[in-house]
Amino acid sequence: MTETVGAGAAAGKKSKAAGGLSVQRVFTTEGQHPYDQVTWEQRDVVMTNWRDGSVNFEQRGVEFPEFWSVNATNIVTSKYFRGAVGSPQRERSLKQLIDRVVKTYVKAARDHGYFATPQDLEIFEHELTWMLLHQVFSFNSPVWFNVGTASKQQVSACFILAVDDTMESILNWYREEGLIFKGGSGAGLNLSRIRSSKELLTSGGTASGPVSFMRGADASAGTIKSGGATRRAAKMVVLDVDHPDIEEFVQTKAREEEKIKVLRDAGFDMDLSGADISSVQYQNANNSVRVSDEFMQAVENGTDFGLRARLTGEVIDRTDAKKLFRTIAQAAWECADPGIQYDGTINDWHTCPESGRITASNPCSEYMHLDNSSCNLASLNLLKFVTPEGTFDAPLFARAVEFVITAMDISICFADFPTEPIADTTRKFRQLGIGYANLGALLMALGHAYDSDGGRALAAAITSLMTGVSYRRSAEMAQAVGAYEGYARNAEAHQRVMRKHAAANELVRTYHSNDAAVRALATEEWKKGIDIGTKHGWRNAQASVLAPTGTIGFMMDCDTTGIEPDFSLVKFKKLVGGGSMQIVNQTVPRALTALGYQDEQVEAIVEYVAQHGHVVDAPGLRPEHYEVFDCAVGERSIAPMGHVRMMAAVQPFLSGAISKTVNMPESATVEEVEEIYFQGWKLGLKALAIYRDNCKVGQPLSTAKKEKAADAAEPEKVVEYRPVRKRLPKKRPSQTVSFTVGGAEGYLTAGSYPDDGLGEIFVKLGKQGSTLAGVMDAFSMSISVGLQHGIPLEFYVSKFSNLRFEPAGMTDDPDIRIATSVMDYLFRRLALDYLPYEKRSQLGILSADERSAEVEANYGGTPNVDIEALRSTVDSSPEPHAEEQEHPHREAQTTTELMELRLGKAADAPLCMTCGTKMRPAGSCYACEGCGATSGCS
Repeated sequence: MTETVGAGAAAGKKSKAAGGLSVQRVFTTEGQHPYDQVTWEQRDVVMTNWRDGSVNFEQRGVEFPEFWSVNATNIVTSKYFRGAVGSPQRERSLKQLIDRVVKTYVKAARDHGYFATPQDLEIFEHELTWMLLHQVFSFNSPVWFNVGTASKQQVSACFILAVDDTMESILNWYREEGLIFKGGSGAGLNLSRIRSSKELLTSGGTASGPVSFMRGADASAGTIKSGGATRRAAKMVVLDVDHPDIEEFVQTKAREEEKIKVLRDAGFDMDLSGADISSVQYQNANNSVRVSDEFMQAVENGTDFGLRARLTGEVIDRTDAKKLFRTIAQAAWECADPGIQYDGTINDWHTCPESGRITASNPCSEYMHLDNSSCNLASLNLLKFVTPEGTFDAPLFARAVEFVITAMDISICFADFPTEPIADTTRKFRQLGIGYANLGALLMALGHAYDSDGGRALAAAITSLMTGVSYRRSAEMAQAVGAYEGYARNAEAHQRVMRKHAAANELVRTYHSNDAAVRALATEEWKKGIDIGTKHGWRNAQASVLAPTGTIGFMMDCDTTGIEPDFSLVKFKKLVGGGSMQIVNQTVPRALTALGYQDEQVEAIVEYVAQHGHVVDAPGLRPEHYEVFDCAVGERSIAPMGHVRMMAAVQPFLSGAISKTVNMPESATVEEVEEIYFQGWKLGLKALAIYRDNCKVGQPLSTAKKEKAADAAEPEKVVEYRPVRKRLPKKRPSQTVSFTVGGAEGYLTAGSYPDDGLGEIFVKLGKQGSTLAGVMDAFSMSISVGLQHGIPLEFYVSKFSNLRFEPAGMTDDPDIRIATSVMDYLFRRLALDYLPYEKRSQLGILSADERSAEVEANYGGTPNVDIEALRSTVDSSPEPHAEEQEHPHREAQTTTELMELRLGKAADAPLCMTCGTKMRPAGSCYACEGCGATSGCS
């Protein structure tokens, strides 16, 4: 199904007459290849299963730039390198991966006459290579999987299918959807053409209705999964609000949620990964109701609304619009489905209405266009465009967008597609989906609150500039290689939508010189694009969307995905050799500096955040700046309407829509869900979905719920035992030990109960007032309170000994010659001083004399043996890369499990089928922070 002679060849001939595109260098230097400007290093990638520790991927000696994080290295190596592992054909360098993709694009650009001269083509190749190498942007995952390989050259992640009111079409829907799932992608479709269960068949019987056919498709999706890699298939099902079966559709998943509760209470395993969850239906799709302006006006006015027959269009039933809208909100409150798609807004911004209405979306709701079409995505890393002065570099961003959107269009020239109808539509309309990631981190770094007028103004201006530049370059490509085939029929509508975008740009109210400068450049770009496009047309029917940026977000080392705010102010750094440590999000000090705080103030505030996880009452931080540090979860989490307002700010500047779920607290009411959905229509969104915390039963970490249910079945009274704190007396014996670990000096003071037994510790490490000293004080307090509540010392010793992080190395303690960290030393020292020999022997902690005696007893006299140097834990784990030591923040990850433990609530997310880690939300889909797998668009 690869494009051969036809549109591509014709475009190539036309380009020579038009002269092709001319480009200039932005990031690169003439005479120097991008690869020669960075330092490369060899790394070993070994990835283990989170649950059982087994190795699920290993490739040693891979080559990456020194500034790439270990996490990005692991994900790219395991996900995107092609060739059998262990074979000579296996890719082993990032250079090979980038070259495989970029050179394919360059060849297609040459074959189809995109550029005016060979020099322009070379500049295009070098600029694209530099931006990928430096994580400025990334194509979506199918590009990395397929381009330049022997496989079909599929470049699209998003698909929309079509189904008609015939059994042949319905069975073909099952087939096409299965093929797309098998390839690891997702699809969406609208079932509203299928007759309702209230209408008659030509044979005289009653139709089954679309909900009945959803069962078969759901079973197929649950069997095939998504590329065999995730538990949930990526799938969207849409039904129009005027369909006679709309109420049954709305309640399908809510009723199944009731079934889950009954089965769970009966003892069945109804977790997302449980053995019995497969008996529940409709769980493999996101459901959305397509509401019309007519319906929403009926809701607003409190009037009836007509439900229409599918074949004749006549009203066959009437319903109370307010009551139906409440039913939709009630179902979403109960189980997070259905979402809402606003049909009037969607089709008012449609560039190709003469070729058909937009009836559906992809699974994550960001791609919306004609049936049987596809969209390939790419996203830019916004933090790469922040200047040292703390401003957003709009001209540089515009130049980057030019290269990215050009490359995206070129890919359609050589792309393959899963079905012939999708191939035909995509080649005729050339839909693209450029977007961005790291918006939340960008706003915080520049001192903007996510839910603020200033934050929304900057986000709107950046989005307008991105789409304006994309359409201007699309018009230039149309001048060089021809407009999309469907343009002539839709020219008037396309031009109207371009003017709507430009008019919306003029309505953006700016608040700072930064967003004013970005909007001013966007205004110029829209004017240029409309002038060129009016004469020559546009190369692409659509240009931009905001995707969830799952795996590619990890590839670019992004702190936040898509349009999302920052998740939390603290993240967890995975340590080499196991374990983790909590560190403060590095965007926090950048934001404090941007807000004008001095270095000493920044250090004190960061230390406070490290201890408390939020900024409320942080020393020296002005209360009016608290909002800058509001995040998706935790203390001062962003209100649901804050998310909706941000979506509304950027929606007028997107060809498609936004992949995002608005999180609501567990205490949210049905009325609040109604208000969110109603305001989404008022504010001009195209789609909206909500998730109320803990609304789903079938989710991980339900052990406590099972135990509670089991206890409830017992008639006898349940006695709850709680630990009681045993305080130390005013006077208590103590001892102080000075120590040195890897050159770092400190003091350990340990206080005991008079009847023996450790009761408190104090650790002095680092300068007074430093972050490290504060963290150690807080740590000492936590351990002391735990000891006084009865937590055994041996428990702490087993958890903290053998932790590996800097400082580490030689000590001045004859009993503990080498320590893998300060924690390792402290708790081994405490064990030696306060635990009996039997318990220490079980833990493998003995004094030098005891070890010498043990060796002599077992092997005879062996004088001058350095017992501590023989400890297997010292050398068994590989040393961390220099990058980990110099840039510890690059390994910061807010894993879902750790955040669940911190917040005390379970996340409705599946377990990764590759590494066992619980995935986290990424837009409307899910992404695994352990290995980069996703359940939807990436």
